[in-house]
Amino acid sequence: MGDPPVGSHLVNSAGPGPESGVVVAIDGTSGSGKSSTSRGVARRLGLRYLDTGAMYRAVTWWMLRHGVDVHDPEAVAARCEEPRIESGTDPEGPTISVDGADVAVEIRGDDVNAAVSPVSAVPRVRSRMQVMQRQTIEDALRTGGIVVEGRDIGSVVWPDAPVKVYLSADAAARAHRRALEEGGSDVEATRESLLARDRIDSGRAVSPLVLAEGAVHVDTTDLTLDQAIDTIVAMVESLSSGVSAP
Repeated sequence: MGDPPVGSHLVNSAGPGPESGVVVAIDGTSGSGKSSTSRGVARRLGLRYLDTGAMYRAVTWWMLRHGVDVHDPEAVAARCEEPRIESGTDPEGPTISVDGADVAVEIRGDDVNAAVSPVSAVPRVRSRMQVMQRQTIEDALRTGGIVVEGRDIGSVVWPDAPVKVYLSADAAARAHRRALEEGGSDVEATRESLLARDRIDSGRAVSPLVLAEGAVHVDTTDLTLDQAIDTIVAMVESLSSGVSAP
């Protein structure tokens, strides 16, 4: 039997406005399994899926391509309204495009990895992306709901989400996972890179990475992907039953 159509069930009140649906906000550290877990939850529940990190990567890729100094916040702010960013929300095949071009591969390159934190820390960039993210959430609520992953979803973008999760894992586990994803890159170098990004994202002045009020902390260090998905699915399903998830 195939997956249910997107938005086919699990309709609950969530967020401001008259729409009906569910928002599952999944924040957390790099390499903690946010993307795989979030997509798995969305597929399992028939919901839409949004990778907000890809949006910031797309802006960063555009800045690099257009010769903008990514370490100059004023230069980044001055041009951040120019790129047209579009995110597809099908969990079976999420897409990200810039000015009509598919950049799903390009935004995962080393140059973007090194530049995305300073670009995403620029307040004007975050403000623009957050407006786009809220619009995507509002649209998805009309058809059942959405799983949104990022770093400030439960704290800033959609603080009224009925399910808020903070994923983490110890640094060694995260580095091992990320190194495997990147084709066997150096684990120790990957670990240092992840920790550096955590420090930047947690310490930025605007929308820092934090454990949002009301969020459930899920440590994935010793969990399989299926176990992490099961944990969050249970939280969402408990909304309908009115029984707290174990």
